Amino acid sequence: MAARTEFSVQAPSAVVMIRPHRFTVNTETAADNRFQISNDDACDLSPLAYAEISRAAALLREQGIVVHLFESEGSDTPDSVFPNNWFSTHAGGYVAIYPMKALSRRRERRSDIIDMLKSRYRVQEVIDYSGLEPDGLFLEGTGSMVLDHIDRVAYAVRSERTDPIALERFCTQFSFEPMVFSAKDPSGFDIYHTNVLMCVATDFAMIGLDMITDSGRRREIVNRFERAGRRVIGLTSAQIEKFAGNAIELLGGNGRILALSTTAFLALTAQQIDIIGESVRLLPLAIPTVERAGGSVRCMIAGVHLTPRESGPFATNRPRRNGGRNSP
Repeated sequence: MAARTEFSVQAPSAVVMIRPHRFTVNTETAADNRFQISNDDACDLSPLAYAEISRAAALLREQGIVVHLFESEGSDTPDSVFPNNWFSTHAGGYVAIYPMKALSRRRERRSDIIDMLKSRYRVQEVIDYSGLEPDGLFLEGTGSMVLDHIDRVAYAVRSERTDPIALERFCTQFSFEPMVFSAKDPSGFDIYHTNVLMCVATDFAMIGLDMITDSGRRREIVNRFERAGRRVIGLTSAQIEKFAGNAIELLGGNGRILALSTTAFLALTAQQIDIIGESVRLLPLAIPTVERAGGSVRCMIAGVHLTPRESGPFATNRPRRNGGRNSP
């Protein structure tokens, strides 16, 4: 079935991506990110990661997505390819900057990206939560939270990277309801980021249900989506390990797409692909080197939920309609 073309507040039509010139797996974050694969052979992965993100950006642009592609040339920010953790954007002209647990990740914050957003989009306010770091209060953006922009719910797995005080402060400021729960992998370790466990799209949600430890909370989450008319697609722990939950819905020139990695796509069943394909077109992106760092497509895409400036050289994408579920 062809992808639906109507606007959804859940699916941005512009994104920010970072292309690394010096890529490596971050040893500082390995303790709680069990999706990482160590680079024991010490080979230089930079050319491979650079090429993968370049191809991914090109494929997204072919779909009509506006891609703001930035370069990362330093050697002290190994996770710079995952910008969704340090900032997010929100309808109404708001940008949030987040407190990060790892010292190396705090260095990823870039004023040039914020300046670009201000110049090309209507930004009213930048709200900076990074001052919470000295108190050990962390909230790593849309890694820590999976945001349902339609029903205004912030889903968040408890972890060292997601502090409930920081979450509550964000939710109060941005008018989201916090939905906190615990989730563990088959070995009993906490899931480090919510966005490896679940993906929320306009018409469906993909969730590693069996990894949510509280059965009551699990039912509550499922019921909430189903009452809103969304299909719930349960993912196995093996599929989560292949990053099947780390996907993002975007609005292209010919309809909505689900951007996910080739690894994730190959982990899905034919039935799951059919259900997803009823509302979006699946776009697999080959990023096996990037995935060694413990994140996948959702992690490396920061969606732009801002209104573009419609005149002059900074008009970047189509105007958006108001009304109903599709209201920005």
